[in-house]
Amino acid sequence: MVENGIVTYDPLYPHAWYQHMQRTAPVFYNQQHRSWHVFRYRDVQRILLDPTSFSSRIDIGRGMEKSLVFIDPPRHRSLRNLITQRFTPRTVAQLEPRITAIVHELLDEVTAQGKMDVVDDLAHPLPTIVIAELLGISAEDRTQFRVWSDAVLEQSISPEQSEQLGREMGGYFLREIEQRRRNPGNDLISELLAANIDGERLSQEDILSFCILLLVAGNETTTTLLGNAMVCFDEFPEAMQAVQADLSLLPDAIEEVLRYRSPINSVARIATCDISIGDQEIKAGSFVNVSPPAANCDETEFPNALQFDIKRSPNRHLGFGYGIHFCIGAPLARLEAKIALTAMFERLSDIQRMRDIPLEPIVGSGTFGIKHFPITFKAQ
Repeated sequence: MVENGIVTYDPLYPHAWYQHMQRTAPVFYNQQHRSWHVFRYRDVQRILLDPTSFSSRIDIGRGMEKSLVFIDPPRHRSLRNLITQRFTPRTVAQLEPRITAIVHELLDEVTAQGKMDVVDDLAHPLPTIVIAELLGISAEDRTQFRVWSDAVLEQSISPEQSEQLGREMGGYFLREIEQRRRNPGNDLISELLAANIDGERLSQEDILSFCILLLVAGNETTTTLLGNAMVCFDEFPEAMQAVQADLSLLPDAIEEVLRYRSPINSVARIATCDISIGDQEIKAGSFVNVSPPAANCDETEFPNALQFDIKRSPNRHLGFGYGIHFCIGAPLARLEAKIALTAMFERLSDIQRMRDIPLEPIVGSGTFGIKHFPITFKAQ
């Protein structure tokens, strides 16, 4: 947003501000938060590729401190390998019939009304159901899953609330883990109980951290991606018209959504040594926040970066992160988004955002998205 010639930050449309920071302060120290912020593509990429100089070991509490997101090599590699096979594109593709059925069940509930909230009625429940089924969680617990998933990413909660949240999630999953220990099933928790690293079984703490990570990351990534896709199509209606006319364009359109409105808003690291980024000297122990959405607006990597171009090629975006912590659920999020948007465009026509309800950005979390996206439509 530009006001009186000054570029200001707009949480819904920050792209111009990102480019302003790349030009004027690509490596910026925020005195209030006592942390560095990095905006240029090459710098962001460099930091994410260097876990030796920039550690992920940051304790945010809420049961997340032992998860893959906050673990460095070599332990990270061993733990990630245990679960990678369940989220390869080939393995995830086997979920397509079930995901398709869930999407149509959710759309069946709203099509007769001629209106829906894409986030509340589709983008939220879809990944919640999918992850709950992968973990073998009962249907009646899905609502609680959603509450916990949102709360983990809420940065305004107090330390006491954070501790209580960790206890609630931990207690729930420990009961589920114990149940699978007694009666193994065909689910991820049972697989984790049977897994081992170099002949050693995973600890209960390791399994618990996996469950919490899948709950949060598995839900939020797809929810945010679907909401952001609708914002992009609303801002650039010619792109939605092109996709509706030719659904084969949808995979590339999703990649452009991941670039233009990346679900991951920021990634935090701690410098392990004194190191220079750009023309700034970062001291060991400093917090460093890199911004994938800003990197994806860098004109040196993406010509005409402020244009949403569904035929952009190449498109080496950082929408799912980069390096060893690249989002493990990316294939699942891509598949869920493709199935959901395909079903919407096949079943709904004349899709219009309800403009009397302003878009509300998700603020204060590690995600870049919106809380709601109400639309009207005609059922086909």
